[in-house]
Amino acid sequence: MAKAKKKAESKKETKKKKNASEGEAIADEALPVRIKKEKIKCSLIEDRVVAEASPHATELYNQSRFGILLDDGKLQLNLIEGLYLVDKGRIVILDGRNKPISGETFVKKAKKLEPNFWVRYQVYKDMRNRGYIVKTALKFGADFRVYDRGIKPGEDHARWIVYPVHEASVLTWYEFAAKNRVAHSTKKRLMLGIVDDENDCTYYEVRWMRP
Repeated sequence: MAKAKKKAESKKETKKKKNASEGEAIADEALPVRIKKEKIKCSLIEDRVVAEASPHATELYNQSRFGILLDDGKLQLNLIEGLYLVDKGRIVILDGRNKPISGETFVKKAKKLEPNFWVRYQVYKDMRNRGYIVKTALKFGADFRVYDRGIKPGEDHARWIVYPVHEASVLTWYEFAAKNRVAHSTKKRLMLGIVDDENDCTYYEVRWMRP
């Protein structure tokens, strides 16, 4: 009787282990599989970052409106967009010898090419991280134009034009009024992006009022 009891208990334990292993297998199958996207190869050409033609590059443009999609399928990015996508691990920028350019080296080059690059980048990065699409606004005489969340260029007009400035910068009333006039003439709201020494950003939106 004792032996029969032990055999019955042994069978129960075996069944439990089998059921447990099957349950773990089912749980593993239910877990989402994370596919790591391959980094897009890019070249630094003067003051532009050009991504090779690929479905991933096209996806960057179609989904988030990074850069300009060229006729040959390549994606042209400005320096700020390039650094942002490097930081996000989406692209790798190669030099003339086909070797990756480090983020530090890229920033040094960018600072030489564009004034106020680091401050502008902090505002760009912060707004992109908040879910806004940010594009250049050179034709408006501003740094950036920013679209409402969920809105892509071409679907509607940008809501703001943004001027990034360091907190220690001095802005005269004349300069401030000039920026307001630009915003008013383009039917957009003026926003100042203030960057402090810790690279934190604070925003001030300016609107016209009639007394």
